[in-house]
Amino acid sequence: MVPLSALLPLPSLTGFDVANIDASSVKCKLRGTTSLPAFWMDGDFVIGGVFSIHYTMYTEIHIHATMPEPPKCIGSINARELRFSRTMIFAIEEINNSTELLPGIRLGYQIHDSCAAVPMAMQAAFQLSNGGGKVFYKDSNCSQSGMMAAVVAESGSTPSISISRIIGPFNIPQVSHFATCACLSDKQQYPNFFRTVPSDAFQSVALAKLVKHFGWTWIGAICSDSDYGNNGMASFLQAAHKEGICVEFSESFHRTQPHKIQKVVDFIRRSTAKVVVAFAGFGEMKFLLEELAAKPTPSLQWVGSEAWITDTNLQRFTFCEGAIGFAIPKSVIPGLRDFLLDLSLSEVAASPVLTEFWEETFKCKLRKDVNTEQRACNGSEDLQKVPNAFIPSSPLRITTMVYKAVYAIAHAIHSVVCVKKNETVLKALKKVNFTQNGYHVSFEENGDPVAVYELVNWQKSERGVIELVTVGFYDASMPINRKFHFDKNLTWMDGRKQVPVSVCTDSCPPGTHKVLQKGKPSCCFDCIPCPEGEISNTTDSSDCFPCPIEFWPNPEKDSCHPKPVEYLSIDETLAIILAAVSVGGACLAILTAAVFFHHRTTPIVRANNSELSFLLLFSLTLCFLCSLTFIGAPTEWSCMLRHSAFGITFVLCISCVLGKTIVVLMAFKATLPGSNVMKWFGLLQQRLTVVFLTFVQVLICIVWLVLRPPFPMKNFITYKERIILECALGSAIGFWAVLGYIGLLAVFCFVLAVMARKLPDNFNEAKLITFSMLIFCAVWLSFIPAYVSSPGKFTVAVEIFAILASSFGLIMCIFAPKCFVILFQPEKNTKKYLMNKN
Repeated sequence: MVPLSALLPLPSLTGFDVANIDASSVKCKLRGTTSLPAFWMDGDFVIGGVFSIHYTMYTEIHIHATMPEPPKCIGSINARELRFSRTMIFAIEEINNSTELLPGIRLGYQIHDSCAAVPMAMQAAFQLSNGGGKVFYKDSNCSQSGMMAAVVAESGSTPSISISRIIGPFNIPQVSHFATCACLSDKQQYPNFFRTVPSDAFQSVALAKLVKHFGWTWIGAICSDSDYGNNGMASFLQAAHKEGICVEFSESFHRTQPHKIQKVVDFIRRSTAKVVVAFAGFGEMKFLLEELAAKPTPSLQWVGSEAWITDTNLQRFTFCEGAIGFAIPKSVIPGLRDFLLDLSLSEVAASPVLTEFWEETFKCKLRKDVNTEQRACNGSEDLQKVPNAFIPSSPLRITTMVYKAVYAIAHAIHSVVCVKKNETVLKALKKVNFTQNGYHVSFEENGDPVAVYELVNWQKSERGVIELVTVGFYDASMPINRKFHFDKNLTWMDGRKQVPVSVCTDSCPPGTHKVLQKGKPSCCFDCIPCPEGEISNTTDSSDCFPCPIEFWPNPEKDSCHPKPVEYLSIDETLAIILAAVSVGGACLAILTAAVFFHHRTTPIVRANNSELSFLLLFSLTLCFLCSLTFIGAPTEWSCMLRHSAFGITFVLCISCVLGKTIVVLMAFKATLPGSNVMKWFGLLQQRLTVVFLTFVQVLICIVWLVLRPPFPMKNFITYKERIILECALGSAIGFWAVLGYIGLLAVFCFVLAVMARKLPDNFNEAKLITFSMLIFCAVWLSFIPAYVSSPGKFTVAVEIFAILASSFGLIMCIFAPKCFVILFQPEKNTKKYLMNKN
């Protein structure tokens, strides 16, 4: 197989000059100084690796007077990243020692330190693209270094992007174990990129749903000023907005920007939000938490991304107790722990990186050129006895992603070499699908694995140290209502057991609705009671809605109850009183008729047309009784009966009174010499007058009932909070025609009675009729405004009162004086007394 470095004019593409020296056997070589890998081993296929083994990069201000030195990493060792690099070596050695996956093929490795800096990551990418040697073409022979099959890189998204853009044009696949930026799923820009860790596109949505799950609608948000942090935070903010979550502040920072770190700290301390979502790398969080620890900080509930939430180095910040976040599922790699512990002093001394780590961990010195007062390392040092992140004290998470990445590359090489498929490692990598140590490995079309997270919680143990406890799971492949699963109790900030509250405004209870506060986010609002007739039956309702027309809100305005139906019920005190008066009036009319019948032969009865008197008493009885039809729930028949019976009986009553008035006038006219008027208004004419006048009213009622009869209806207008069950008039013209006809007869009768009031007679009935008609007209004139203005059932009560008042007015004015004479002054019940004109 031809090495890649021999097939591509890589020097011209990677920043190095090409020197063609005819006189020399060396025809193509690199110029400049290259950095040595942290770990390397040659092989038939070489797998590159880039890890952030150091925390910082040495920066130099160039004065352009001398050639600048190559960039280099300085500072303390990141023990976790060192473990990642050693895990890669372990996986490669495990594959080389196996006869199943790549028999007869030896894998090599070339692992570089990027110290999480883009310049160092780019330099590593160039070196990996160039291959292992400095000479590419000598004496017609290509470089014999192994082919660069693929690269495992990087922990950060920004360095991973830089590496992908450099090695991508050469179709060298890149498999990342910890670069989670959703932007890297774009196959148009990063066609060679794969990863064994889920994309932030899933984590961002999961974080937003987690925040919403606990009811936190008012949060602060911080992120690393990097592709990982900025893209992840942008996706989170978009998902949070869809979930109705408001962000009080959103700030980005980088660990190399102390002023920005201080600004973020100030924001956090001034914030009213009790929850802070941190989408940041472990390096940024280390510097931020150190700054927060410098001064007392209000208790906060931290929600973290997987980049820092599982970092054991940060668990020394005990004020973050209760932090929750997503983590890669924990796992176990058989033999890895023993491999990491199996570091001999000679092996450590042979590696500058391991030497530096050893000296930092055990506070001893291996290098003779280092002038320190520390003791010399003697080989008795034991990594198990010293707390460090190199030897994991808990099940592995990200380390397993490195292990998966190496095996994925190995399976792709197996497909190309052993299965003899006519394809590249890049194409073969897209199709890998295998299970290693129980862990399934495959890639979707965009190079991402299926997103499965553990929900982890920082809980303080009995020893007072922070421990990472798995309290649940999140599986993006599950249905929406089954993505989250909690199986343990959580501990919150300050060790509390109750879920903290972080809202801008307390929830609006049912019965109120939200009104946004001017100039503030949508989570800041005032709770305003629902308007009259409207309810809200949910918490934090944005609007109130009216009840159906037959319903009305309860006092709390959180539910609609049926409106009470109001009518003049027989069970009510007012109805009972009116019914009793009505029956009493009817009994009085009957009793009066009985008195008149018993004394029917006496002059006072005979002198006042006894036939009309009995008919008047009968009609008065009906008038009293017709008021009973107004009591009770209106029905179709009762509505028609009450108005027609009222109209007909009262016309019958007024017709009788009118007849009696005419009789009085005619009687006195008949006493004049030569007068024969009585023959024109005898008994027959009196009867016909009553029948005719009553028939007119009957005809009016029939027309009314046939064309547009009264009907029962529910009145929703008079009262909003209750229903008035009443009789609609059907035709207002018909109703007022009935009343108008009664009024017309009453006025006519009143006029005639006034004319006859001064006629000479000791017992002139015209005077009594005058008073009765005066009362009748006064009652019904006052009835009209009272009827129109009385609300609800009192309209019916007013009508009954008018009927009873006018009926009592007639019986008391016309019959009471006569009964008094009949019963208590019988001496006046003589023809002589009645004819006495004095």
